[in-house]
Amino acid sequence: MVAKDNRVKEYLFVDGYNIINSWNNLRELSKLDLGVAREELIEIMSEYQHYSDIQVIIVFDAHMVKGQNGKEDVIKGVRVVYTKETQTADQYIEKTLDEIGRIKRVRVATSDWMEQQIVLGRGGTRISARELEVEIFNHRKSIKRKRRNENIKNNLLMGRLEEDILIKLNKWGKNKE
Repeated sequence: MVAKDNRVKEYLFVDGYNIINSWNNLRELSKLDLGVAREELIEIMSEYQHYSDIQVIIVFDAHMVKGQNGKEDVIKGVRVVYTKETQTADQYIEKTLDEIGRIKRVRVATSDWMEQQIVLGRGGTRISARELEVEIFNHRKSIKRKRRNENIKNNLLMGRLEEDILIKLNKWGKNKE
């Protein structure tokens, strides 16, 4: 279960397999190797968590895996939950929403319409897989633009610095003669 951390302003629960099956690149990866698709989703969400300052929890169903007792890991700062054999990702998310949904801001990323309605009824907000993909794309684009602008500024500053140094060296050289 998710600890109620007073420092966390917002949680984003990601229905892992729903997102993998909704995003083209992850769906194609999963056809080759589901583990690689999971790792790629974790990588993307880790980057998202870093620049959004939103606590991400990815929940993967294990309700069809015999003997699975459930487990939780922190990978690259992201909480990754594998549910118990008898539990779906939806059930895990709903139970957590019952505990923190009225206290904390909680969004749930899933394209499952029924789950979206349950999330809304339990104090959370929903974001579809497509909306999350667009949000992540726009954040990445914004970061690239900021980096490009910073690089331009740094280049201008470096150009000025080098010019100042050249002038001082030139003056120093003339005084030496």
